Amino acid sequence: MVNLSGLNPPQREAASILSGPLLVLAGAGTGKTRVITYRMANLIAHGIRPDRILSVTFTNKAAKEMKERAVHLIGRQFKQRPVVSTFHAYCVRVLREDIDSLGYPKKFAIYDRNDQESAARTALRDIRLGDG
Repeated sequence: MVNLSGLNPPQREAASILSGPLLVLAGAGTGKTRVITYRMANLIAHGIRPDRILSVTFTNKAAKEMKERAVHLIGRQFKQRPVVSTFHAYCVRVLREDIDSLGYPKKFAIYDRNDQESAARTALRDIRLGDG
């Protein structure tokens, strides 16, 4: 079993939930990553397969830290690991795997800010040329 005694009561309550999704909302430095990693370890200790667990966060830094903490808590005895990712990376992964089921081609690009600005400049230039 996972020792949850290092968590405060609300954290322990969240880490003890064994079914369904869980949204952890709190300010910076309040222990969100700690709660989520303890919950992952607790789920695995209760028989949930690690590869059936998904944890998403906003930043690459938080995702990296969550992965490291999860490995520390869970250990390396499992072939599969929980999926820990940023929202953006996970959504891209889903799209790359399944976008064709929506009728779109598998090959697509995601524009960053520079790409977006370049495309907008090109479109504006094309519109101006067409007005000539």
